[in-house]
Amino acid sequence: VLYYGDEIQMGDNFYLGDRNGVRTPMQWSGDRNAGFSKANPQKLFLPVIIDPEYHYESVNVEAQQRNPSSLLWWMRRLIALRKQPRAFGRGTFQWVHQENSKVVAYLRESKDETILVVANLSRFSQAVALDLSAYQGRHPLELFGRSHFPPVSDSRYPMTLAPHAFFWFVLEREDVARERIEVRKGRGKDPDELPELRPRERWTEVFQGRRRDRLAERLVEYLRRQRWFAGKGREIQKGTVENVVTLRSDGVRARLVLFQVQYVGHDPEVYLLALAFASGESEERIRDEHRDAVVCRVAVGSEHGILHDALVDPAFSRTLLEAVARGRSLEGETEGMAGEAYLPRKELLGGEPESLQPSLGKVEQSNSSVRFGDRWILKLFRRVEPGVNQDVEIGSFLRTAEFGHTPELVGQLEFRKDERPTATAGVLHRFVPNQGDAWAYTVDSLVGYFEAGLASSIDVGALPLPTDLLAGAEARSNGGEIPEGVWEVVGPYLGSARLLGTRTGELHQTLSSSPQDEAFRPEPFTTLYQRSLYQSLRNQLGTTLERLARRVDGLGEEESAMASQVLELRPKLLRRFRELLDEKLDGVRIRCHGDYHLGQVLFTGRDFQIIDFEGEPDRPLSERRLKRSPLRDVAGMLRSFDYANRTALGSLRELGLVPEGGEPALRPWSRIWSTWVSVEFLTGYLSTVSPLGILPGSSAGRALLLELFLLEKGLYELGYELNNRPDWVRIPLEGILQQVKDDAWDD
Repeated sequence: VLYYGDEIQMGDNFYLGDRNGVRTPMQWSGDRNAGFSKANPQKLFLPVIIDPEYHYESVNVEAQQRNPSSLLWWMRRLIALRKQPRAFGRGTFQWVHQENSKVVAYLRESKDETILVVANLSRFSQAVALDLSAYQGRHPLELFGRSHFPPVSDSRYPMTLAPHAFFWFVLEREDVARERIEVRKGRGKDPDELPELRPRERWTEVFQGRRRDRLAERLVEYLRRQRWFAGKGREIQKGTVENVVTLRSDGVRARLVLFQVQYVGHDPEVYLLALAFASGESEERIRDEHRDAVVCRVAVGSEHGILHDALVDPAFSRTLLEAVARGRSLEGETEGMAGEAYLPRKELLGGEPESLQPSLGKVEQSNSSVRFGDRWILKLFRRVEPGVNQDVEIGSFLRTAEFGHTPELVGQLEFRKDERPTATAGVLHRFVPNQGDAWAYTVDSLVGYFEAGLASSIDVGALPLPTDLLAGAEARSNGGEIPEGVWEVVGPYLGSARLLGTRTGELHQTLSSSPQDEAFRPEPFTTLYQRSLYQSLRNQLGTTLERLARRVDGLGEEESAMASQVLELRPKLLRRFRELLDEKLDGVRIRCHGDYHLGQVLFTGRDFQIIDFEGEPDRPLSERRLKRSPLRDVAGMLRSFDYANRTALGSLRELGLVPEGGEPALRPWSRIWSTWVSVEFLTGYLSTVSPLGILPGSSAGRALLLELFLLEKGLYELGYELNNRPDWVRIPLEGILQQVKDDAWDD
């Protein structure tokens, strides 16, 4: 039972007689008379509450309305949740036998739905054992957090409750629980098997009323199939359509949707979805060519079609380009979207229509890109975060600084509320003709390198290797030569690696060149930063190894053995991390790329162009904007060389090019390539940045930082692969083990 005011924890004036203590004016706001009346306070029939604990200036509806964590919002969610199960309102009632008189437990049942309610009426913690033998094998699902509890066995079901705590459970049958878990973990049904949404008159009715909730269920299943969805390893609690932006353009039946995904045990995320309706020939084409783009089927009267990713429709992509070029504002439910161009409209939209023909990018990545002929490329951010995206912030800075080795930023799409930007939706860059990214170029070079190694009689195991990468690069920078045999076997890619190192150094040189700009001003190393870096490394180690321990039994035999070795390294790694606290390092922290690897670099045939400055997608935007040692980018590229190396070896196995027992013969070749390519990359980099003073002055300081950033990157990769690509988990495991072996740390 709720009296008015209980939903905001409004107090009672129990000094008033009769029942007047619960008849005092409602506390709507902190204004005069709690916003209840504008009359003279002396003329009110009953006084407002001015008790210090429940004063209307602090406890009122207006204040709690603005706070999603308030009691008012909790009560709203409670009532909304209670309305969902039919059993609460229309089900049968049955007490559950148990011996603790301070605990209430009962069942509500309606058809196939069974609700278990357990409440602690005491101000102290209580334990209880429930007789649920009639529901043996059922899986209790807690309704508020969607958390799984152990299944019911034939014995009494034990439970502990905090003071005045309560639980609402759905007792699911085993087959229902299994199907729900599989759907949430990305093993949902084929799109053709999904139920139809049936709006009455217009397809846009799927965004209205109860159909909006059913659409949200379909969108959760759709997200699980998408490469750019970052929550594959998490259990989804629910999805909600938060905002719908309308595009008004002839022939385009599409909407832009902000979709919030809530997880069990993780913070929610918001994704930008472009949704369109297609029927007839358009539907058939999309089903044939873009099957993964289908969300669900839709029937509008006699017209049957599909809801799909609008980016597969060239007309929709052209509409987005025009929105940027014309600075067009798009209306939304809670916030709108607007385009902004840095070049004249005629330059962006001029020329023959064929020169702006849209084509959707086919490379799998965390965002979606559309190329407009050979002129522009539009990237739509899939995961939307409040604030300015780094791709805009860094891209604008590099454009102003006239850095020539990144595509020019020429426009953007952003969400706006009350004319103020709230988040970046997309960026428009000048298209740079290229031969693909540096990843594909490197893997192709490696495949040829290994094929030559299989046919070669050269004993590469006899070729010299530097004691460590930085020492080898410093020797090269001081005039040292690469051994002749290394040039002979590795070939021209050594020159490419050195050029890429030079371009990386020039990027860091530009990013550290503006002491007047607070967002890009270089900052010195401090002991506080070193301690925060140590804490970050330690936390990442703990989180990653905990995840690895949970998944080790599900890995292959060799991967499981390597995982066990990595788990045993925890004390050794922690001791190594603590070396950050032993002495102060010099050098500076600057804005960096943040997610630097071969896939973030375009190869033009003669040079490299650096792209995608968003940073690591798993980290929050505020963390990605932090200034860090530039060696963190360097470590990312060195790890990428290792990934490419091992991927090329895997390609040879899949193609059958490695004969029986031939892989061990290639391991020395793999080591020679990784070592000397990394040395040449570092040589190009150090030759560029050494005069700038942005790195630690001592070789030991540089070596320690690079080593720790390599480990940090390896741990990040391990966590990413466990969540997204378990078949690839061998690569970061081998990398971590190899690094520890190379460094020969003392026990």
